Amino acid sequence: MKRYFILLTLGLVFSSGLVKAQEPQEKWDLNTCINYALEHNIQVKKSKVALLESQESTKEAKAQLFPSLSASVTQGFVNYLSTGAISNNSYSGNYSVTANLKLFDGGQRVQSIKQQELQDNVQEFGIQQNENDIEIALTQNYLQILYAYEAVKINENTLQVSDEQRKRGLELYKAGAIAQSDYAQLEAQYSSDKYQLVVAQTNLANYKLALKQLLELDITQDIDVVIPQLNESDILVPLPDKESVYRTSLAVMPEIKSSELNISIAELQTKKAKGTYWPTISLNAGIGTGHLSGTDYSYGSQMWDKFNESIGLTVSVPIFTNRANKTALNQAKLQVITSQLEHLNAQKELLKTVEGIYLDATSAQTQFLSASEKLKSVEESYKLINEQFSLGMKNTLELLTEKNNLLIAQQEVLQSKYMAVLNVQLLNFYQDKPIVLKY
Repeated sequence: MKRYFILLTLGLVFSSGLVKAQEPQEKWDLNTCINYALEHNIQVKKSKVALLESQESTKEAKAQLFPSLSASVTQGFVNYLSTGAISNNSYSGNYSVTANLKLFDGGQRVQSIKQQELQDNVQEFGIQQNENDIEIALTQNYLQILYAYEAVKINENTLQVSDEQRKRGLELYKAGAIAQSDYAQLEAQYSSDKYQLVVAQTNLANYKLALKQLLELDITQDIDVVIPQLNESDILVPLPDKESVYRTSLAVMPEIKSSELNISIAELQTKKAKGTYWPTISLNAGIGTGHLSGTDYSYGSQMWDKFNESIGLTVSVPIFTNRANKTALNQAKLQVITSQLEHLNAQKELLKTVEGIYLDATSAQTQFLSASEKLKSVEESYKLINEQFSLGMKNTLELLTEKNNLLIAQQEVLQSKYMAVLNVQLLNFYQDKPIVLKY
């Protein structure tokens, strides 16, 4: 009875493990991938940390407007070597608290605060840019997976047809309708199609692996991609005006906003460098006291007698600074020119990107239309030749040639289809519209 109970318990545990293992895996659509990556991607996290560091620097810059306060304690020991001294050893102590307030520095601190606040905004745009980069990369990779998935389906169907033709060829060969060399070609084509299926499956696995790496998933995690239902309306979407896409992207893309802010930061650096030519005025105040051993006064009386208060005004005028101020000013002016050129370059790069995407979208849509028409005619031709081959009216070479034409036509439709979908989505992205696929 005890043995039966143990076996029953093990069976229940094993069964529960099977049920758990058979639980459906999490489905990953494009929006799920994007949201997950924005939360877990390392580059996005690093850019957020960079923003926190910049904000700390801003707080430090603002704190420079307030007085500084410091306290010091000095203890000393002196050994007198003369034998005529009353005491060969002397101990001393000095204690002070000092405050310093910079009243005027040519506006350098104010410009530093403005610079740091703009730098905070640059870091925020850096976060957006990293998020945009990961969103674009995920979209491209996701559509590559969809392309590879359909390519696997095409190759599976091709292999199934090859198997049927091989079997039919064997019957014709046994009946003496075709030569052995013709049947050997069918066998070779079957092996070739089998290899192409393996290649397609490998490509799909590689694209899935790349998606896992973009999502920062663990090695033990698998990924099950949701396949959207795309139709011609998703492929042949009316494209927006190219100029309007570019104008919108100029207003919304973070790299453009960031480059604009870098010009302002450089201009503030110029003002800051000009401030070094002005005098610096500082207010100093402090209290202090001290004591010295070897005197007729007690420790307490010395501390009270030496207690003092001080206040002073310091004016520092730069007269000759070994060209440091002039060099800093000239470099700041050159940095303004450099940031302006970088802003112009960012605009040119954005224009190049938008024009490239627009051209790819229009070309892919046109290719999809022509490839779809070509596929229809090739399918009809292949269907006719396949029937004639089955009746012994066409030879193996004609059949395989038309079959390869069909496979090429299917691949052309598939490639143009996903190229069109990708570039339509990217055009939406550069118009600040969400990337959406229909499921």
